[in-house]
Amino acid sequence: MSFVEDARWFAVPPNPQTCDTPGRVTLVGAGPGDPELLTLRAVKALGRARLVLYDHLVSKAVLRHAADDAELIYVGKQAARHTLPQESIIDLMIRLAQSGRSLVRLKGGDGFIFGRGGEEVQALAEAGIAFDVVPGITAAQGAGACAGIPLTHRDHAATLVFASGHLRGDNEVALDWEALVRPRQTVVIYMGVGTLAVICEQLARHGLAADTPAALVEQASLPGQRCITGTLAELPALARQHGVRPPALIVIGEVVALQPQLMRGMQGAQPALA
Repeated sequence: MSFVEDARWFAVPPNPQTCDTPGRVTLVGAGPGDPELLTLRAVKALGRARLVLYDHLVSKAVLRHAADDAELIYVGKQAARHTLPQESIIDLMIRLAQSGRSLVRLKGGDGFIFGRGGEEVQALAEAGIAFDVVPGITAAQGAGACAGIPLTHRDHAATLVFASGHLRGDNEVALDWEALVRPRQTVVIYMGVGTLAVICEQLARHGLAADTPAALVEQASLPGQRCITGTLAELPALARQHGVRPPALIVIGEVVALQPQLMRGMQGAQPALA
């Protein structure tokens, strides 16, 4: 495998002529990080690929499933650190495909859940580029399963809501707060570590009880995974105390209260004798 750590240095014709047989793009969800959580279809797509454009949250262990002769191009985006802007990533994919090269577009989690995969395949469709989509285990599923938090539960949560907590262009977290404070639901917020204090404040202001169980799951499914639990009111202070950094998910709801019991079971604890 050959790595290009900065896509700006990857040679591609600036204005290639459209080939008689353009390439095909396969959008692959890499899951939450643990390579054992890849789907069989994802592993097969990586093994066949000769060119892979991958994001920041794709683990090195996942990349090892790529073919030995594959070119691996990093196009990752972190807060305030974008290798390429989103529009340039889309343009790069289209130009590569038009020049006759097929490729895998590899994204952490599931590309259609806060991964901007919808925007990318929409642009491919508009450009007449054929594509496939391979779903992945989204980060919320990985976090819930690995940290002992069932996202739904007959007694505690009949509704599951995914939301994005990153700042909008107007420097505000634009969420439907009224929808997020409804009873008997679990709320999972992606990309919310940097705006955690605002999120907790707004949820409380819109009626969610301060003692609602809440958790931060950092690096879900990876060796460095941590799960920090508390209440809605305590969560910002806990994040500061433990130095929580992205990638981390915010999980809010009664199901979080089950986490200590379920983790004991996952770690093989035996029930006390009567």
